[in-house]
Amino acid sequence: MTLRLSAIDLRHRNGVQALRDVNLSIEPGERVAIIGPSGAGKSSLLNVLATALPPSAGELQVLGMQPWRLGSRARQRLRARIALIHQAPPLPPRQRVVTAVLAGKLGQWGLGKSLLNLLHPVDIDGARALLARLDLDDKLFAQCQQLSGGQLQRVGIARALYQAPELLLADEPVSAMDPRLARHTLDMLCQHASEQHVTLVASLHTVELALACFPRIVGVRDGQIAFDLEATQVTAQRLEALYANEHLSRVQTPADTPAHWLPRC
Repeated sequence: MTLRLSAIDLRHRNGVQALRDVNLSIEPGERVAIIGPSGAGKSSLLNVLATALPPSAGELQVLGMQPWRLGSRARQRLRARIALIHQAPPLPPRQRVVTAVLAGKLGQWGLGKSLLNLLHPVDIDGARALLARLDLDDKLFAQCQQLSGGQLQRVGIARALYQAPELLLADEPVSAMDPRLARHTLDMLCQHASEQHVTLVASLHTVELALACFPRIVGVRDGQIAFDLEATQVTAQRLEALYANEHLSRVQTPADTPAHWLPRC
């Protein structure tokens, strides 16, 4: 079992209850999309899975371990096996793209190799190969501040893949990309996860992409699991209930041939 959440609650320091009684199990190698309206708790759930936030209640197992029962060093070793792709990757503006990508292995390298990488990239070919898969190899030696939002997101994805994690988490990883590029990028992520038998969990605002790219869909609303289904079982009626009171527009779903009401992305 890669992930198991039992009766997980999360209350932020400001008192906001982000997650309520979340029960979820994800097997090794699964590809799961998390969807839901803004403020539903998707990012909070991913941060709990990444062990960035401790749950307020319940039991969390990640890669066969209970992270908050480990010592700090053991928890850091566990985190080296997990990669989290951020919607806005925290990349230093003046950092070169090649250095940003290779930073994916900082948690696994010793201090000496990490410092050397800052002065002279230790695996230029490896960084170039990953960027090529994302159509970004021409930006290998560019500074991050010279890139667009969508390009920065692809650098963040390349950095996570270079880490070679067992668990890959992605928080709105293609939100700054045009629809065609977003689909291409998600297809590449899913292909990589399948080839490397990596567990992939991604939150997505675009429902069409979630249904097209992921075999399993978890709907989240008000900090709770609204449904957990195969993509082919996600009907327009379930989506209408999930996104009630959201701004809507007509699109098609794989589950229902006629057009239905879904959230505008």
